Amino acid sequence: MSLHWRPQEGPARLGMAVSRKVDKRAVGRNRIKRVLREAFRHLPPDLAGGDYVVVARSAAARASHPEIRDAFLRVLCRAGALPVPAAGVTMPPRPDAHLSSSPLTEPERRSD
Repeated sequence: MSLHWRPQEGPARLGMAVSRKVDKRAVGRNRIKRVLREAFRHLPPDLAGGDYVVVARSAAARASHPEIRDAFLRVLCRAGALPVPAAGVTMPPRPDAHLSSSPLTEPERRSD
């Protein structure tokens, strides 16, 4: 897939182009668009603002959902819209990691 990005102030917006050359069946084209929309929805808030247009290629018709999502994220990183993940890190930080800084306490039990 390829990406056309016009950086702007404000929120990020997504446009998609999945032609009949990619998949002759509408079901296949809609599946690709649905996966891209879902991946875009789950992007971190540090995504650069602007207009993003993703152009799907014919390999997307044979790709699985995780393969389409990973290709989309790679294209965004190459374009500079997403920060590149740190080398040597096996898992990204949890979005709720800042909430778990307080120790968990067991509920108090009464001894009557």
